[in-house]
Amino acid sequence: MSNEIYFVGIDVGTSYVKSVLINNTKEILSSFFKRTGTSIENSSKTAFQKVISDGTLSETTISSIMATGYGKNKVSFANNYKTEISCHAKGAYHYFPKKITVIDIGGQDTKVIKLDEKGKIVRFKMNRKCAAGTGAFIEEIAYRLDIPLKDLNNLAAKSTLNVPLASFCTVFAKTEILTRIKDGEKVEDMIKSAFGSVIKRIIEMTEIEGTVVLTGGVIAHNNIVGEILKTELKADILIPPHPQFIGAIGAALFALETYNLE
Repeated sequence: MSNEIYFVGIDVGTSYVKSVLINNTKEILSSFFKRTGTSIENSSKTAFQKVISDGTLSETTISSIMATGYGKNKVSFANNYKTEISCHAKGAYHYFPKKITVIDIGGQDTKVIKLDEKGKIVRFKMNRKCAAGTGAFIEEIAYRLDIPLKDLNNLAAKSTLNVPLASFCTVFAKTEILTRIKDGEKVEDMIKSAFGSVIKRIIEMTEIEGTVVLTGGVIAHNNIVGEILKTELKADILIPPHPQFIGAIGAALFALETYNLE
């Protein structure tokens, strides 16, 4: 135990802050996430303190902290910072060290990152114009149907239809949902339509080819997203352990690499 060195990665997303603690052998010792809220500094500090507490460590035992995500620069106690694209690529490649296309479906944005055989980023595309193709879209649909988010996956799995919503726009999609409710459509079919709409939007973002690695909070709680995407792309779909923490894992791995170079 005394020979171990510890590193923390913190991914500040628009919806959640994720933190991961690893050692010098790249073993994940603990992880934690919470809502980002109105204070990035406070939520990041809480996520950091919780993850090291769960790992039965103290702040002084951490050799390096790497922050990433849209709010990374607000993490004042971090030693270094990396872009979210780099960290998601790093985390995904850690589990699947080969040529892959990473699709990270987050709360407010979706990233498509293509990597070569050595893990180098070939190109990437982000969707930030609206909620379409993100977790926020699913949350809005759940709210409109008055169904808890945790129940969506199991309900959608009961559907035998494959008809995505016609509207990408969240506002128009909610109107379409109201029409479907009035027409008596089954709730499981409407939910699956919402998931299908997210996948359709992602596919139209950019060319997706080869082996796909799905990450992010949406796939962490809704495996039907992977099933729909596999059907649409007719491609291999891989889901890493801890898909919601891939950005934080990548940040922690960068913290380890940076420390080794010093």
